[in-house]
Amino acid sequence: MKEELSERSKQILEAIIEDYIVTAEPVGSRTVTRRHGLSLSPATVRNVMADLEEMGYLVAPHTSAGRVPTDKAYRFYVDSLLQVNRIGRASQQAIQDRYSLTGRDVGAVLKQTSSMLSSMSHYLGIVLAPQFNTNIFRQIEFVKLSGKRLLAILVAQNGTVQNKIVETEDELGSADLIRMANYLNELLEGLTISQVKQRILAEMQNDKTRYDKLLARALELSEQTLEGVSSEVFIEGQSNIFEQPEFSEAARMKEIFRAFEEKSQLVTLLDRSLAAEGIQIFIGAETHLSQMEGMSLVTSTYMTGKHTLGVLGVIGPTRMGYAKVIPIVDYTAQLVSKLLEQE
Repeated sequence: MKEELSERSKQILEAIIEDYIVTAEPVGSRTVTRRHGLSLSPATVRNVMADLEEMGYLVAPHTSAGRVPTDKAYRFYVDSLLQVNRIGRASQQAIQDRYSLTGRDVGAVLKQTSSMLSSMSHYLGIVLAPQFNTNIFRQIEFVKLSGKRLLAILVAQNGTVQNKIVETEDELGSADLIRMANYLNELLEGLTISQVKQRILAEMQNDKTRYDKLLARALELSEQTLEGVSSEVFIEGQSNIFEQPEFSEAARMKEIFRAFEEKSQLVTLLDRSLAAEGIQIFIGAETHLSQMEGMSLVTSTYMTGKHTLGVLGVIGPTRMGYAKVIPIVDYTAQLVSKLLEQE
């Protein structure tokens, strides 16, 4: 059963959350009455705070007289109390200016986006690149390395690139590599990457490729190249997280750093945002990642037309300034969508 908070309880909870966002220090009853002009005595505020603690909205750390908001409190705050304004013209211009030197390369746009989100929010900026399997194949190229090793370069129509080192059974000359690439580029033109995989498997059963050893090898190498292709994640501003007082302990820093290094977990989390358009907010335990305890993620999808391409967002402490971060993420998603539609 959902508890109904009185207007007085809402006022006090909002005051505590907003103070804690700014100070990262437990908030006491006298602080609430002094800073927020509530016509209530500290004793009355204390009683309300005790009720909020009993309902799971506040917690008392150690022996402090003050209280700290819980994940439940932040969820109530962003869903019911937070007033989100449109992003200001100055901030819009600052974001637009960051893209003026980016050029038209998709990877450069997305990397710049993660950097910009970090600098604008003072937290961590993160961008999940478009799912590679949904991209349109443009070309594949093979570059000879040492011995029987090749660098396979797979390029999608939107400019996304996947590089992979593959092994051959025997050494191949430059002319062979060019012929293989030409054959594959003609065969796979205009297909999505997922369709490319199906076409390669079908072509392997073709009599022509069974009897042409080089073409058969080309198909095998392209199959190797496509194994395990995944979306790239761009992350900028890790140092901003470590500057937050709640993450200053060395052990906690290591946990967070490990979460950022193991990008597959972040990809799984960001994939959850792909299913819904617009702003999504994951607070603390809602991320289902132990390393993200005490942290929140604000995301939005970016699109072309009606097709969702990927996700971008900001990671910060649960006490992040949501009123500032949400408009930045929302506007950036709209701008990136427009930039990619021009590709």
